[in-house]
Order: sequence, then C-alpha cells, then structure tokens
Amino acid sequence: MLFANKNVFSRYFEKFNWSNLLDDVFSKLVSLVLLLALFYLAKKLVHVLVRKIISPSLKLSSQDEGRQKTLTRLMENLLNYTLYFFLIYWILAILGLPVSSLLAGAGIAGVAIGMGAQGFLSDLVNGFFILLERQLDVGDSVRLTNGSIKIAGTVVSVGIRTTQVRDADGALHFVPNRNITVVSNLSRGNMRALIDIPLYAQTDLTKVTQIIQQVNEEYAGKQTEILQEPIILGPQLADNGQFYFRVSITVQSGSQSTVYHQFYRLYHDALLKGGIDLPTIYAPA
Repeated sequence: MLFANKNVFSRYFEKFNWSNLLDDVFSKLVSLVLLLALFYLAKKLVHVLVRKIISPSLKLSSQDEGRQKTLTRLMENLLNYTLYFFLIYWILAILGLPVSSLLAGAGIAGVAIGMGAQGFLSDLVNGFFILLERQLDVGDSVRLTNGSIKIAGTVVSVGIRTTQVRDADGALHFVPNRNITVVSNLSRGNMRALIDIPLYAQTDLTKVTQIIQQVNEEYAGKQTEILQEPIILGPQLADNGQFYFRVSITVQSGSQSTVYHQFYRLYHDALLKGGIDLPTIYAPA
C-alpha cells in the first residue's frame, strides 16, 4: 500500500511542469520588482510635484500661510493614497488574483466594513467638514476635545483620516478625525493673557495696583505682541477660596503663553521688590 502511494506521488511530480512554474514565478518576481521601482519613482515625483508646483501655486493665491500648508499636506496625502491603491491593485493583478471579483464580492465587502471601513468613512466625512469650515489649519494652536479626552498643541498636519497635533512636550498625537468633536482654535483673532497673582487677604490692594501699573507703563509698550494697554481687573476669588489679583492683556494669537509667563515674572518680581508678600496658590489666605 505504501509502495503504491509512492508511485502515485512519483507520477504526479513527473507530470508536473517545473520549467513553466519556475518561469512563471521568475516572471512575477521581475514584475513585482519593476512595480515597486515605479512606485518609488512615483512617490518621489509626487513629492517634487507638491513642493515645486502645487505649493508655489498656492502661494500666489489669497489664502493665508496656514491654509496653504493645510492644502499642500492634504493634496500630498490624497496623491499618496491614490498611489497605494494602484500599488495594491497591480500587486493582486500580477499575482493572478481576480481583482474585480474581490472588489465585487459581498463577503469581502462585509469583512472590510467589519474591519474598520465604517470608521474610515467617518474619518473622511468629518475631515471634509473640518477642512470645509476651516476649523483648523496647519500652524494653529488648538485644543481638541472628545468627552474627557483633551489634546492641546500646534497642528502639524490635516489629512483625510487623521489630524496631527504636537503638544508642548513635543509628543505628536495622531487624532482620528471622527474623534474630533470640539475644536477650540486659539489662533483665530486676538487672544487674552489672563494673569492671576495670588495674594493674602490683608494685602494693600492700592499699592498692588500702583506697582502693576508701573510695570505696564515700563514694559507693555515695548512688546509688539501686545495690542492694547493691559487692563487691571483687580481682586478676584477662586473656587478654592484663594484670593488673587487679575490683569488682562490683549495679544496677537499664538503669543498669549509667552506674554503670560513674561509678565507674570515681571509682576512677581516687582511686587516682592515693593514689599508685597506673595503666597503660593495653595497657601491659606
């Protein structure tokens, strides 16, 4: 019985056309190598096209710089997605798989939807409205909110599927567009730097006001980012019971953090020099 099985396999392998098989494998390998080489060249061509033609053309339009960068990144992403689609299509065709049948098969479509096609479509639709409504552009300082999840930073890229935001620590966040429910854009219009200086309840507020005014008169006019004279709002009470003194400074968008830290330090040093005792934020009033 064992001898008979060996004879069956021997006759099968003898009839097998190894020459044609090797020729077919070699032909497909050559085709795949050429395809990958063409894909690499096409990627380079797309990069050159975007940097040398599309980007300079957008600079001639009336769009601001942030919008130009957003559209440039978007076009490059769309072209790259198109290249990857054709790459996968031709790889399947070279391997001899029935591409048309796979695309039309209900089973494959169901698997694709189950594996995330619905999420991709949601990203695509939400990304379209983000771009259409100009909720954010490359270079904008934003806060993205989705329930308890909050991400703040500078927009690096806006794509059809994800938006990339780099936070103050340097971490790069890839946020699916469908998860962006609330966009707080800190780069649209003038912003305010609210400076809260903690004080003891018995502090002489008149003296504090005079010192703050002296600092404003000496330094505010030297800062091009400051658009209006600082407004002294005076004493405030926080929710935790902390007593503090507030100053509001109207600044150019994107510079509120820099102005805040600079003037907080100026106020702090001037008040200490003027004999005003300052508590920490957690000290009892």
